[in-house]
Amino acid sequence: MLLIVSCTSQPEQPQEMDPHSNARPFEAVIEHLALDVKVDMEARRIEGTANYKIKGTGRIIFDTDGLEILSVTLGNGEAADHSLGDSTLLGRALEVKLPKGTDRVSIAYRTGDQAKALLWLSADQTIDGKQPFLFTQGQAILTRSWIPIQDSPGIRFTYEAKVSAPVGTMAVMSATNPQAMSPDGRYSFRMDQPVPAYLMALAVGDLAFEPLGERCGVYAEPGLLKRAAWEFADTERMLEVAETLYGPYRWERYDVLVLPASFPFGGMENPRLTFATPTILAGDRSLTALIAHEMAHSWSGNLVTNATWNDLWLNEGFTVYFENRICEAVYGEDYARMHALLGHQELQATIQRFSAENNAADTRLRLDLAGRNPDDGVSDIAYEKGFAFLRLIESKVGRPKFDAFIKEYFNTFAFQSMTTDRFLAYLDENLMKPNKVELNVAEWVDGEGLPANAVVPVSDRFTKVEAEVARWEAGTPASELMTADWTYHEWVHFLRHLPQPLGADRMAELDQAFKFTTSGNSEITFVWLDHAIANNYAVAYDRLVEFLTTVGRRKFVLPLYERLASTEKGMVMARAVYAKARGNYHAVTVRSVDDKLDWRSVSQPVAF
Repeated sequence: MLLIVSCTSQPEQPQEMDPHSNARPFEAVIEHLALDVKVDMEARRIEGTANYKIKGTGRIIFDTDGLEILSVTLGNGEAADHSLGDSTLLGRALEVKLPKGTDRVSIAYRTGDQAKALLWLSADQTIDGKQPFLFTQGQAILTRSWIPIQDSPGIRFTYEAKVSAPVGTMAVMSATNPQAMSPDGRYSFRMDQPVPAYLMALAVGDLAFEPLGERCGVYAEPGLLKRAAWEFADTERMLEVAETLYGPYRWERYDVLVLPASFPFGGMENPRLTFATPTILAGDRSLTALIAHEMAHSWSGNLVTNATWNDLWLNEGFTVYFENRICEAVYGEDYARMHALLGHQELQATIQRFSAENNAADTRLRLDLAGRNPDDGVSDIAYEKGFAFLRLIESKVGRPKFDAFIKEYFNTFAFQSMTTDRFLAYLDENLMKPNKVELNVAEWVDGEGLPANAVVPVSDRFTKVEAEVARWEAGTPASELMTADWTYHEWVHFLRHLPQPLGADRMAELDQAFKFTTSGNSEITFVWLDHAIANNYAVAYDRLVEFLTTVGRRKFVLPLYERLASTEKGMVMARAVYAKARGNYHAVTVRSVDDKLDWRSVSQPVAF
């Protein structure tokens, strides 16, 4: 059959074979999911039925991980011939035979007690302490641990859901959402735009809603709601700026859910409902670039999605570029320059670390993660090297042409998956050749490290910060440094450029002048605590323990544990703190910290 498409879209190519999914989309693929589940907070279990409309013949293969499959039936109600494969890195493949004419499959199931996507929190682990809390985190291949599904970013489907939650809690999803608590705990959801499995998300807890504008709002525990709404006041303006840049927002609403601090990431771009960490609530709106980042994913990632996790840079590199443009429009060029330069510093540090670990292959944009957990590919490379590549292209063709190209790219491939090869061919045909631009594309995409022609961000404000660092090194008291109008970017830059090592007296002088140990900004706190460990500044250790036992954001806790583990005494402390904190962390964070602390070899942590 011939597909008739508009002039601003191209037909979807056959799904890429994904090394991180058991699915065989060339044989049969899901098109729509009707989910009907009960959330049992006491048993810490989700149980119900996943009803699928499918396309294909012969057999269909689902991904599962730790699920108990209760029954599998066909659309006519008959029991389906099905089998579960062996356990591997990918979980267990669920193969269902499809008699001719079958287009429906129903799977009754319940989650296991180690479901990796789910974090169950008791009431005392939440902000308000009134109700238990559940949230899911599906990226990269964890959705299969709470739904039997074809868990590949290259497979998209629409969905609807019925969720039964405990009375006194609200359920929300990456879909249409309630704005008030249901008296009976029953909720219905719809997602009419096709999404990949990793963008299915669910949270249940004591939640309330407050609007931020016509299309934007925030969900949070009641005790945090007003603070979050104030912090995110610019959200509607960000959305308007984003649309001006790269075309209409296609997901109807953009809301934010502030989760307990156990959430393992800064944010997750679940369509219609960004999941966010409370660590971005700094009290001065200084960390809301994260909202710009997750919002940008509504185009780069959610609308046009990397076909496999080897192509993650297509999601994240574009999103960092888009985020920077939103921040520039909303907060000014100085803000965007400083933000970009901090990211460049993180990129350089990551490249150096990977090289030191003999892992330089992971500094490539196009990765080869077959046989590995795709979380291993999540680093500053995809984000910041991807951004640097796009920034270089912009510098060669000019911003107006690059903006027009990106807007057309999103329109052309909306609701489709994208491979690196497919993108590079489109880039060459629609931007490079017409503008007679030649670049070392192969070096950028498949080469290691950062090519010499990268455009390095510059910031006059950071130059002034470095001058203050030099003054302090030369003997000027910290209290006399010119810091009155500094933003968090400048403070982080200042801390990153302090001489090392620092004695206790010098650390104390800085702390007395600038109150780093008691800072309410998580980014500043993180860098300061890293210095405290490196310089054995015991005054900050109570704050360190508090931070590690309350915050589950992997970006912060993993490097701090790693810094502690670099000495024998620090390893004892790290394992003792981790023994208390581990139950508060999501599986994504647990896996990473377990490896750093060789946790499986620990029988009984030593007190410190």
